[in-house]
Amino acid sequence: MTEKSENAKIIEHLFNPEISVILSELEHGPKASSNLAQSLGISEQEIRERLGFLIQTGYVYASKIPLEYSVDTEKITKLMENDENYKGVVDGLTELDSYLN
Repeated sequence: MTEKSENAKIIEHLFNPEISVILSELEHGPKASSNLAQSLGISEQEIRERLGFLIQTGYVYASKIPLEYSVDTEKITKLMENDENYKGVVDGLTELDSYLN
């Protein structure tokens, strides 16, 4: 898999609604798997499965005992800043905003 296609797959996972809802819970720091499961109404196994690819690629960390998840926000930010599609979206929104104001 090329770096560009891997980055596209990572971005796809980051913006997947079933995954992004979990990531939003991790926005302000690590959370225990059991707390995530309770607040999201899904099983801990489902959380582990949804985050699996992002854990493998190092965008999400999973501690062992107790099982907690956290996000590498610096790594995600760097990925977004370097992604051409994301830049295009941001530029388009900025231009649209200037027309509206």
